[in-house]
Amino acid sequence: MTDTNGRGAPSSAAVPRLRLVIARLYRQLAQASGDDLNLTYAQLSALARTQEHGPLRIGELAAHEQVAAPSLTRTMAPLVAAGLVAKQPDPSDGRSWLVSISPEGGELLGRIRRERSELLARRMARLDPERLDTLLAALPVLEQLLTEPGPADAPGPADAPEPE
Repeated sequence: MTDTNGRGAPSSAAVPRLRLVIARLYRQLAQASGDDLNLTYAQLSALARTQEHGPLRIGELAAHEQVAAPSLTRTMAPLVAAGLVAKQPDPSDGRSWLVSISPEGGELLGRIRRERSELLARRMARLDPERLDTLLAALPVLEQLLTEPGPADAPGPADAPEPE
C-alpha cells in the first residue's frame, strides 16, 4: 500500500507522519545519549560542524549553520567555556579568531554518536528481516532528502547535521 495522493506525491497524511516519526526518533536518540552538559541542538550542531570543517572563522561556521554570526557567537560561548572548542587568533587576520574542536569536544561527540548508534542498533535488531530490509532500502531515499536545497536555495527545512 502506498501513501500517495494518486499523482505520485505524498498524501496529506504521509508528510506529517514522516515528520513526526523522524522528530520523535531524533528526540529519543538525543535523550538516550549522556550529554552531561545539556547542550542544545544548536550547540551540538555547531560542535559537529566545527569538527567537520574546522579550524575556521565564526563567519564561515555561521554560513555552514545558516545562521547569523552574532547568533553563532552566542551559541559557541558555552562550548568555549566548557573546553569543547578552542579559539586561536587567525594568522592571516589578527582581528579574527579561528575555532576548532578540542580533544574533549571530540570525545564528547564520539560518545554521543556511539550511544545514539547503539540505541538505534538495538531497535533495528528487533525488526523482522523483511522490515529491516525495507528500512535499509529506504536509506538512499532518506539521504537524498538531506541533499535537497535548504532555505537559502528554496522553500523547505534546513539540512542541519545531527552529531550522528
